[in-house]
Amino acid sequence: MARQTISHEDGAIYEFTPDLEPIETVESGAELTFDTRDSLDGAVQSEDDVIESVPEEVNAATGPVAVEGAEPGDVLRVEIEDVRVTEEHGRVVTIDGFGLLDEYDEIEAPRTRITPVEDGAITFDDLEVPIEPVVGTIGVAPAEESYTTLIPHDHGGNLDTTDVTGGNTIYFPVFQEGAMLAMGDSKAAMADGEMCGTGSEIATDVDVTVEVIDDPDLELERPLLETDDAWKTVASADTLEEACELANLDAIELLAAEHGFDETDAYTFSSLTGGLEISQVVDPLVTVRNAVPKEYLSNPF
Repeated sequence: MARQTISHEDGAIYEFTPDLEPIETVESGAELTFDTRDSLDGAVQSEDDVIESVPEEVNAATGPVAVEGAEPGDVLRVEIEDVRVTEEHGRVVTIDGFGLLDEYDEIEAPRTRITPVEDGAITFDDLEVPIEPVVGTIGVAPAEESYTTLIPHDHGGNLDTTDVTGGNTIYFPVFQEGAMLAMGDSKAAMADGEMCGTGSEIATDVDVTVEVIDDPDLELERPLLETDDAWKTVASADTLEEACELANLDAIELLAAEHGFDETDAYTFSSLTGGLEISQVVDPLVTVRNAVPKEYLSNPF
């Protein structure tokens, strides 16, 4: 099957809604390349370009793409084979009213730093940071409510999670016919937490293979990540505590099904393995993940 390119020039969304219309329909098993633009839509090309406030439209997500056969209750498997930066520089910005330390007088906002790309790294002054591209916004059509591409939720969206990268796989619950996959808001590099509110925002090409898992053994409620060595439940909520609770409850469900534990044994076992990881703390909802090593958890589907 030849790889097909899905370009942001053909369609991009700024809101995940239950009634999304696809720009393309593909078969389960399709190999795709999502061509994405930077999260600020090219508005920042020099350090003189600053963002005064969070734009009304931000984090353009290329798509959506309908996957044939995807029905509510199914799971959409998205294998991320590679993420390649396609610009000569990224940009990292502070924005007034946004970011972990927004209320600190010592933090200047707005400010822009351009991060040139060279030899597999971005530069910040005379410091080099290896390029490890991350897809910041990725998701499917939600069940009932609509969410802008700035917001993460059970459908995915603005997860800003460093594990959403080449070599890993992300699974989404399917809420609407066709699933309606869209993605964008990539970063050349980003730390867990995304403290200032951005990574090195940059355009990318994202190679994926999509597959519908019908009648899955697990009733997936939120995104689930698979890395080389772990399964990671992903949850977003108003507070870190609430997000941690959801991610832990999802991990407990996986462990109980795997080992025949009751909820209490699964809960106590979860305190012995893996652990909680912060994805981002700056969006309207915060996002965390709970990692369970594969030696204790096989494929739940």
